[in-house]
Amino acid sequence: MNLINALKNDENGFVVSAELVLVGTILVLGMIVGLTELSFNVNQELEDLGSGIGAINQTYYYTLASGQKGEVVGSTYLDFQDECDNSCDLTCNSAGRPEQAGY
Repeated sequence: MNLINALKNDENGFVVSAELVLVGTILVLGMIVGLTELSFNVNQELEDLGSGIGAINQTYYYTLASGQKGEVVGSTYLDFQDECDNSCDLTCNSAGRPEQAGY
């Protein structure tokens, strides 16, 4: 019975438990902030990648033979700028824009 009363009145582990809760709380808050920043930076890098792919100019043009008696026409293709081909367009509340000729 004395052993049970001694264990019940013993408070040596309380300080260690309170310190662990405090340290754990600080670590969890730090992880939340760190993961938020990581998410933001991953989104920015994906935005840069998408802007780089959208900036590739796919326009081509070629002509064939031409002379005094005739001409053979070649071919052409024009690549117009899309709505999301510019940088910094990662927004949630912007109005849509129609495609416009960039040339």
